[in-house]
Amino acid sequence: MQTATALIPTSLPVNSTVAAYQANTNETLCDDTHIWEWMHSIQPPYILIISVLGILGNLFVLLVFCLHKTSRTVAEIYLSNLAAADLVLVSCLPFWAVNVAHSYDWPFASFMCPLVILGIKINANCSIYFMVLVSVDRYVALVHPMSHGMMRRRKWAKLGCVLVWGLGLLLSTPTLMYRRSVYISEHDVTACSTDYPNFPAMLACDSLAIVFGCLLPGCVISYCTFKIVRALKKQGMERFNAENTERKATRLVLAVLLAFLICWVPFHLTTIVDVFLRAEFLHQPCHLVIFVEVCSQIFTFMAFFNSVLNPMLYVIVGRNFRKKVREVFEQLFKRRVAGTDSVRSHLSSTLKTLA
Repeated sequence: MQTATALIPTSLPVNSTVAAYQANTNETLCDDTHIWEWMHSIQPPYILIISVLGILGNLFVLLVFCLHKTSRTVAEIYLSNLAAADLVLVSCLPFWAVNVAHSYDWPFASFMCPLVILGIKINANCSIYFMVLVSVDRYVALVHPMSHGMMRRRKWAKLGCVLVWGLGLLLSTPTLMYRRSVYISEHDVTACSTDYPNFPAMLACDSLAIVFGCLLPGCVISYCTFKIVRALKKQGMERFNAENTERKATRLVLAVLLAFLICWVPFHLTTIVDVFLRAEFLHQPCHLVIFVEVCSQIFTFMAFFNSVLNPMLYVIVGRNFRKKVREVFEQLFKRRVAGTDSVRSHLSSTLKTLA
């Protein structure tokens, strides 16, 4: 049986153009050793920094949303699920940092290989569809306000989040099917790589990932964002300013959408070029192969940085979120004071009884 093994030398969600270049041609591997030595030296510490900051930031966001006494709004339901997806991602990254430090010789148990990548894949798939839900919510609230009460209900928002998690798992099925620990004789390592049964299977999986993980949700997000900005300009901010809560929520959502596009669009564009190269739709000169592969590494971890950036945006841009943080701390402080007073009162009564 013909085997097409897509080795991933550094990046996680994408496949390796360099490996495909070597497999599909009779030429030797491009001489890019000095480039990868430089990349490998900075990747482990960078990944660990992202992991620590991402875990602390997203855990903080989830605690604020969960501990606050009031019910979450529709937008906050979507953003809290986005934080949960980011938390899954950054929790999986330390395993890959250790893998990079071991020169991609997978140091963990074999079953951990698909599980770690699955956690990253689910986040990548779910995060973009949570952005779709957020953009559609703002679109309905501002462009079609008459449908506000009917379509923007908390129960529908929760159902939408459940469907997104299911869709994220469904789109990550190829990871469970084809990701495994494979011995690569050329590099003398047991790599956590994607081992497709044949080239058509690889092309089909990559095409589905591009369509449902990039093009389709990207078009929805772009359309809704365009309509939101257009509605704000058309209304001259008059009616919109009257809805103070909607104004604050929309400003935060637009900031999160902009950060998401800046961090993820270069990654998806590089992935598309990488697929075209491996499918031999484009000519494969060695310098282009190396350039695309290096860009895929840079843009992959630039996309991962979005998981760290979101909590920062909630604090910097989100006035309602900052208000919730203050109220949560005040609530915890009052509980602590009430508990201390209760203990003092109990001790005082006990001493009076003994006297």
